[in-house]
Amino acid sequence: MQTSQLLRHVVFGVVTAFAASAAHAQATPATPAMPAAPAQAAKPSPAATATGKIGATAVTVNYSSPGVKGRKIFGGLEPYGKVWRAGANEATTVEFSKDVTVEGKPLPAGKYGFFVIPAEKDKWTVIFNKVPNQWGAFKYDEKQDALRVMVTPRKSASVTERLVYEVKSPGLVLRWENVEVPVAIK
Repeated sequence: MQTSQLLRHVVFGVVTAFAASAAHAQATPATPAMPAAPAQAAKPSPAATATGKIGATAVTVNYSSPGVKGRKIFGGLEPYGKVWRAGANEATTVEFSKDVTVEGKPLPAGKYGFFVIPAEKDKWTVIFNKVPNQWGAFKYDEKQDALRVMVTPRKSASVTERLVYEVKSPGLVLRWENVEVPVAIK
């Protein structure tokens, strides 16, 4: 008999505690939601797009935009004489809606991987490669080049902290650190 009374008291206690807890939950105002987790930190080299028209041709440049961050870029981070993806992360791409001429040489409409070979002096090599979607220049294959042209870089009036492209007649311009690389397109 004592066991059954003890069992009733335990059950009664559990039920009472449960009921009190439910009543308290209904009487307590809603707790504000936890604040959302902070957004992931900004990418060091965020994706960017430059678009424009050169004549009747739509031109789109997709690239990742690294920062100088106090580093020596050309001849340092990006060595002279080596193929560079002309941005960060995936290779930069350039897309033309119509056939164009680049530095006087024909290039069919399409999307291309865009690479540059910086030079310490004189002209730089600009490359339009038939393989637009590749990571960096690690699997770059010269045999896939659609066009190579030589361009003359110039010193910019001020430092450009974050790599940027601009599309407008007479072509496109890559700007980074203290260098501008114009590419004539018609």
